[in-house]
Amino acid sequence: MRELMKGLPHFETKHLYLRKINEEDLSDMFEYGSNANVSKHVSWETHQSLADTRTFLEMILEGYQQGTKALWGLELKSTGKLVGTIDFVTIQERHRKAEIGYVLSEKCWGKGYMREAAERIMAFGFEQLQLERIQARCFVENQGSERVMEKVGMSFEGIMRNAMFAKGKFHDLKMYAIVSGDYFSK
Repeated sequence: MRELMKGLPHFETKHLYLRKINEEDLSDMFEYGSNANVSKHVSWETHQSLADTRTFLEMILEGYQQGTKALWGLELKSTGKLVGTIDFVTIQERHRKAEIGYVLSEKCWGKGYMREAAERIMAFGFEQLQLERIQARCFVENQGSERVMEKVGMSFEGIMRNAMFAKGKFHDLKMYAIVSGDYFSK
């Protein structure tokens, strides 16, 4: 699986290209990463400078080289602009399980873009990687993320109390998941 991740495949959906991040994405990434509304419901802090974004970008590029990062940039076909990312935050090969995480520019909220991206990544996970389970978590107050998980067929499994320490405090997380049997029976 690590070799597959090194050659991270590119995908296309109706409105998006899902591709590797590159150095040219710095300013687009900073644009949404510096938006407090975007970073409000994620574990990372709002980017205060291009240096913050560059640090994140370099971590992604290093992960690509090592085969440890399965993160796709979401390029809007109509503009060529990077508007977010989606990734397998974790992959547990032994259990054939992965967790997805995503972030999207506020300008693109409510347009179905993240649903498109999540559906494509889930198809890759179940059909090519032969995963048994794909899950996602969100802060309990993140209704937008919840809607994405529900629209892609994930089921709510419960609330994980104090499951993540971020931004100086513990957060409860909602857990959603879909298993291969449910995915293939859709």
